[in-house]
Amino acid sequence: MYQCVIKNFKSCCRIHVNITVVKSYSCVHSGSSSANLSDLNQILYLNNSGSLQCYLEFPDSCVLGPIRWYKDCKEITREQQKFVPSGKKLFVYNVSAEDEGNYTCTAKLTHLGNPGNPYEVLKRITVSIRESGRPGGRIPTITYPKNNSIEVRLGSTLIVDCNITDIKENTNLRCWKVNNTMVNDYYSDSGRIQEGIETNVSAEGHISYTVNITFLEVKMEDYGLPFTCHAGVSAAYIMLRLPAPDLRAYLIGGFVALTVVVTSVLGVYSTFKVDIVLWYRSAFHSTESREDGKLYDAYVLYPKPRRDSQCHHVDRLVLKLLPEVLERQCGYKLFIFGRDEFPGQAVASVIDESIKLCRRLIVILAPESESSSFGPLQNLSEEQIAVYSALIQDGLKVILIELERITDYGTMPQSIQYLRQKHGAVQWRGDCTEQAQCAQSKFWKEVRYRMPPRRYPPSSPGPLQWHKPCSRKGGTWEPCAGRVTH
Repeated sequence: MYQCVIKNFKSCCRIHVNITVVKSYSCVHSGSSSANLSDLNQILYLNNSGSLQCYLEFPDSCVLGPIRWYKDCKEITREQQKFVPSGKKLFVYNVSAEDEGNYTCTAKLTHLGNPGNPYEVLKRITVSIRESGRPGGRIPTITYPKNNSIEVRLGSTLIVDCNITDIKENTNLRCWKVNNTMVNDYYSDSGRIQEGIETNVSAEGHISYTVNITFLEVKMEDYGLPFTCHAGVSAAYIMLRLPAPDLRAYLIGGFVALTVVVTSVLGVYSTFKVDIVLWYRSAFHSTESREDGKLYDAYVLYPKPRRDSQCHHVDRLVLKLLPEVLERQCGYKLFIFGRDEFPGQAVASVIDESIKLCRRLIVILAPESESSSFGPLQNLSEEQIAVYSALIQDGLKVILIELERITDYGTMPQSIQYLRQKHGAVQWRGDCTEQAQCAQSKFWKEVRYRMPPRRYPPSSPGPLQWHKPCSRKGGTWEPCAGRVTH
């Protein structure tokens, strides 16, 4: 009788140990057998496959070497296909009556504190053979896997448990196989896929076993390959498959990309809208005649300022620059009161009938010097009729041209304020130079953008005078031969 006393600051523990000395036994040294010293009894079932477990359990401070197996003191090697050692297990295939007997598992044990003096440890197992139909031969149940598939990403690490429920008396083979080969043997070269250590939890009447398989790195060759967990005659497999693509990411990415594209297109169009529209009209113009009953493209309405200098600028813009650019260079047809009416006609009827024959109404705005109100436009019948026609005709669009910058429209007539709010205005920035006659300048592009699209006939029947688009030479703008097309 031995006593072991363990003391610390809080408690004192005493352990009693009984030691029985028997004759030394080891198949390795003596070559003799001593069946009465068996440590364990394990059962194998006839015509089935099973496994024997070597219960050599030691603390972490001990290192256990490779385990060797003996049957009736004859070493079992891997050349014997019936027996397959794997860790602390010995798999026995196609059990027969000759497999009954005494088995021994032995290994070298090295303590970390004394690595130079290994100990030999062993367990003795008595194996009995039973017929599978007798009590104790119940078929084990694999609760997972269930012949299912698992989504796993390429290159990731994966651990899958095989959960088995079996009775205590059974010593069924429990392992993972691929292509009918033990996983550890199939991947012995790379070790990329390994079978883990079996663990078990005892319960009343049965034991729950867990054997896992570890994929250190999932490769493309693993997808669609069945990895089968075996427990006696029971088997269940898993198959790996690639994860389904995440459509939400594609949808979000597509929506963001579409939003960026639409925003960019709208931004570009907003910035270059005038140039784009003019280019489109030039590239895809129609040669068919317009059947809208209109004879003129625009009616030009302009005030009669009180100042001589302002009157000179208005007359130059209306009577020289508008005809030069819009009629001669761009091919539009304008109606300018005082230039195009027939002598002797009633003013009111001429204006009313002429406006009905026009597609646009060009209104020249010039602030008065003595008052900020647009006095002449309020009093002259021409302006009244024109503005009234623009207000009551839905198809008549108005082009407001500011001869000078007008900051306050509050003193303007209500009709002008309404037209300014609805159609906007273009500010005249030209002067008396040749540049003012260039149809490609920003001001004239804005006016042409607001004008109706031109219809170009296949041939020009009349003796229309053609002018060149302007070009810049030596710091001045010079007209060139030809008509502006955009």
